[in-house]
Amino acid sequence: MTGQTTIDKTGPGDATPPGAPSDAARGRGLRGHPWLTLFTVAVGVMMVALDGTIVAIANPAIARDLGATFAEVQWITNAYFLALAVSLITAGKLGDRFGHRQTFLIGVVGFAAASGAIGLSDGIASVIVFRVLQGLFGALLMPAALGLLRATFPAEKLNMAIGIWGMVIGASTAGGPILGGVLVEHVSWQSVFWINVPVGVLALALGVWILLDHRAENRPHSFDVPGIALLSGAMFCLVWALIKAPEWGWGDLRTWGFIAASVLLFAVFAFWEKRVREPLLPLEMFRSVPLSAGVVLMVLMAISFMGGLFFVTFYLQNVHGLSPVDAGLHLLPLTGMMIVGSPLAGVVITKVGPRIPLAGGMAFTALAMFGISTLEKDTGSAVMSLWFALLGLGLAPVMVGATEVIVGNAPLELSGVAGGLQQSAMQVGGSLGTAVLGAVMASKVDNDLAANWAGAGLPPLTPEQAARAAEAVQVGVPPVSGQTPPEVAATVTEVAHDTFLSGMSAASLVATGVAVVAVGVALLTKRGENAEAGAGVGHI
Repeated sequence: MTGQTTIDKTGPGDATPPGAPSDAARGRGLRGHPWLTLFTVAVGVMMVALDGTIVAIANPAIARDLGATFAEVQWITNAYFLALAVSLITAGKLGDRFGHRQTFLIGVVGFAAASGAIGLSDGIASVIVFRVLQGLFGALLMPAALGLLRATFPAEKLNMAIGIWGMVIGASTAGGPILGGVLVEHVSWQSVFWINVPVGVLALALGVWILLDHRAENRPHSFDVPGIALLSGAMFCLVWALIKAPEWGWGDLRTWGFIAASVLLFAVFAFWEKRVREPLLPLEMFRSVPLSAGVVLMVLMAISFMGGLFFVTFYLQNVHGLSPVDAGLHLLPLTGMMIVGSPLAGVVITKVGPRIPLAGGMAFTALAMFGISTLEKDTGSAVMSLWFALLGLGLAPVMVGATEVIVGNAPLELSGVAGGLQQSAMQVGGSLGTAVLGAVMASKVDNDLAANWAGAGLPPLTPEQAARAAEAVQVGVPPVSGQTPPEVAATVTEVAHDTFLSGMSAASLVATGVAVVAVGVALLTKRGENAEAGAGVGHI
């Protein structure tokens, strides 16, 4: 095949270390050029990382335009993260078998096409379906990018490449709300998705022209289909139970039925993985305490970050009265500190190891989430900026250190699976964050709204009216119409905002507790045996 080379996996004492480029990769001019390869995969991965947070700022507009309920708005985020999380390790194995260049190009085309389809959707159901497809195709991009970098860069330059790649992900993740705010306010919420089409075309053109196909000779030749099905089912049951619990009630048999089904499927998955010849996720990896701690840390960090950000966007727009652009600009301190803090965190982690920076980062995150829990209707921009900047400063070392902790503590031959595991942990955490904190918000609103409503002297609501009012208040929207008298509308608005703030405060305090637990988990991490070898980070 034109443009294809075969990479042998060699041991630590061999002349050609794993991940070093082959002669074919070195001698084909622009095709397979390391830095052009980095630029190409960065363009593709940028779409996936950007869509993880850019949609958060568009959620209020989508809800208004499509008449979506609170749970449906949650699924716009959850469907994407869950599809990514379930598919990443499987996608990495597909790349190992059929080539990372092919999976990267397929992922680019599918992701851009799904994005365009969302922009053309006129119902919330189709938006959610295409968000799932976005997640599935996005999962092909992430391990493929690492695999291409691993095979293209020599070991002594691979760490630099991975660092730049990680900075692109961090900048895209943090910059999503700002770009989303500009697009929603000046164009439409659809443009948040349409922007991926030209970016995808650019990534496809560069990929066809630049990327060189690499395949390991001892690549996998079978797929753990039962493992994929079991893991997917377990995750779906867990997140579905968390999302539906506010509607069904935490004491409802349906809620606990789905939780029980999730636990059972996870147990069967673990049983199966110990017996299959080529497991989806080799459980032997988790015998390493630092690796397991790194995975748990990524999940906890994402719960705090993604779950907290979900409500902050509603607070800024629906309670604080900011436009989408102004809401994005208010999050600029978060973005800036992640971009500036990431390279600085990399330097510190290289010198002192990951344990102290990761624990310190999660401590800052806990403090920031506690500060966010104190936000009020009239909180000034300076105070908000302080907490957002502190959050970005806390997240930066966790983002940077995750690859070293997880991949560096995995056996060298499982580094690709470990890379997929690290990404999966973050996506699962993001999905669980919106689900768990959403459940806290819904429960708090349900408990407080009736008393606040009655205390303000407003006329009593029927059960159906109360349910609709609670759904609106959960996203900070007062349940008023154009026919509501101005004085009554003002009272309803005050009640709605006070109730929303009490819910956001409760959710933020839960996120604070999660971050505090993560501080302890971070203390169990350490630099892995493979951390110094650049070839330890990648998929080939």
